[in-house]
Amino acid sequence: MNKPPNSRSWISNLIGRFSADKDERASILNKLQEANKKGVIDAEALAMIEGVFQVSEMRVRDIMVPRAHVVALHDDMSVADMLPVIAESGHSRFPVADEHLDKIVGILLAKDLSRYSDEKSRAEFELKDILRPAVFVPESKRLNVLLKDFRSSRNHMAIVIDEYGGVSGLVTIEDVLEEIVGEIDDEHDDMDESNIQRHGYRRYNVRGLTPITDFNDFFESNFSDEQFDTMAGLVTNAIGHLPERGEEVIIDHFQFKVISANSRRINNMQVTLLPGSVSNVDTAQQ
Repeated sequence: MNKPPNSRSWISNLIGRFSADKDERASILNKLQEANKKGVIDAEALAMIEGVFQVSEMRVRDIMVPRAHVVALHDDMSVADMLPVIAESGHSRFPVADEHLDKIVGILLAKDLSRYSDEKSRAEFELKDILRPAVFVPESKRLNVLLKDFRSSRNHMAIVIDEYGGVSGLVTIEDVLEEIVGEIDDEHDDMDESNIQRHGYRRYNVRGLTPITDFNDFFESNFSDEQFDTMAGLVTNAIGHLPERGEEVIIDHFQFKVISANSRRINNMQVTLLPGSVSNVDTAQQ
């Protein structure tokens, strides 16, 4: 009896089939869009197939987490030093650096620290015993090739390097899959309070899918939700096009900076309260 293919295998094979001739892909996509208009396939299925087409043309630099936002550990940290960083970030994999980020010595899986739960085991802790090898990829690598490599090597994270050999960011298999299926929520994403997180004085991280009404409640703002439901829609409209990472816009007394985005929407933003803001949030939380 044949085993059913898993989702990652199916997606990777689909990308391989659709990554040949550009004109042929455009023709297929036009037919699929017509099929959607006629109700033959639904919008969600069409969006996934469009994501497959896009992934076959995109490169690592288009979706990587930039260096400035990489959460890394250092090889001289103790278990006690690592746990707060791991708990605050909510990530499951961390690059480990020697001195600075350009010297990555391996990857640490948070679950591997579970064996060091008491003082005796922590006294015997040796990072090299649990460190996994780091995989390095260039910014120019195509996403369809990266996904194939992730599958064959069973790695879930790669360190991205620039043309000079320096670390410019990191990329995960989830980043690639989100280009196809949309944002993947995990156990840390499904809590309403995680949509808006304080990141410094008058500065916050806000998820793109945050409802405008929730944003208004939190910041005591009065953005209209008649035209858009989410902050991603509001900011995209203000910028005038689907923004890329790093683009900024000021709306009222809020500065919005895109931290991460894919080919279809904004995922995360940095929001800074500018002078003159009527919000009392930061005043109350000092």
